[in-house]
Amino acid sequence: MSGANSSSLTPEFFILNGVPGLEAAHVWISLPFCFMYLIAVVGNCGLIYLIGHEEALHRPMYYFLALLSFTDVTLSTTTVPNMLCIFWFNLKEIDFSGCLAQMFFVHMLTGMESGVLMLMALDRYVAICYPLRYATILTSAVIAKAGLATFLRGVMLIFPFTFLTKRLPYCRGNFIPHTYCDHMSVAKVSCGKVKVNAIYGLLAALLIGGFDMFCISMSYTMILRAVVSLSSADARHKAFSTCTSHICAIVITYVPALFTIFTHRFGEKNIPPHVHIIIANLYLMLPPTLNPVVYGVKTKQIREGVIKLLFKEKDILVIK
Repeated sequence: MSGANSSSLTPEFFILNGVPGLEAAHVWISLPFCFMYLIAVVGNCGLIYLIGHEEALHRPMYYFLALLSFTDVTLSTTTVPNMLCIFWFNLKEIDFSGCLAQMFFVHMLTGMESGVLMLMALDRYVAICYPLRYATILTSAVIAKAGLATFLRGVMLIFPFTFLTKRLPYCRGNFIPHTYCDHMSVAKVSCGKVKVNAIYGLLAALLIGGFDMFCISMSYTMILRAVVSLSSADARHKAFSTCTSHICAIVITYVPALFTIFTHRFGEKNIPPHVHIIIANLYLMLPPTLNPVVYGVKTKQIREGVIKLLFKEKDILVIK
């Protein structure tokens, strides 16, 4: 086997093929992903900078948003540069250990993103249902512990993926029809039994995504009950408007994620490989690209912070 250690059946490297069937169009496919990556990096880094420097945004909701932005920009950086090297320079080889590392970070960070969205839903629940106790419930210590717990949950649940994948014998070759190292894409290259990998993958998805979606659903059910009970239409509109950005972020994250998870396990025979791979890439790129845009457009405080920052920079330039 090319690039493999025959005694252990462990390849020295994998070959990531990109988008199968569309190799001739790789340069054109790369352009929107490159553009999305630039928006993601600039938008999310800009949000983190704004939240860190604008005192009006030093609130729990925006701290969680900064954590979401950090997760998003890290997630996109884990995959897109490598993807562009495949599309532009035909650099398809990835070291076996590097592939496992990329696989771990992709799944850990997507789990982290789901967890932060859940924390943001709980933040909205406390803000709307317990407005007078909001500051005392969501203290800086609580926010830090919640963020750390979300990170540790992702690490502990995703780390077994590396062992489950590493133990497999790879006697079918080292060719992966994907743009990055995804757990099941790597496992399916193996000639061993991948049932344990598939079962654990679904279990991890349920423990992370399923639990988070349940918490989000419960939070919004209670938010809806609290908002409907408000007597003023103005108050109801104001309460709902604080949730619109978060609801958009949930839809952007979970719709392509669910599509990718279920097609990997149940619908691959009915969906062309190139469609599946493109959706899998959009699953990683849409949230980092659109979240800063959505929050920038929908959140009044962020819009005001951007305007204030721009005018402040303009005044500094004028003085100089």
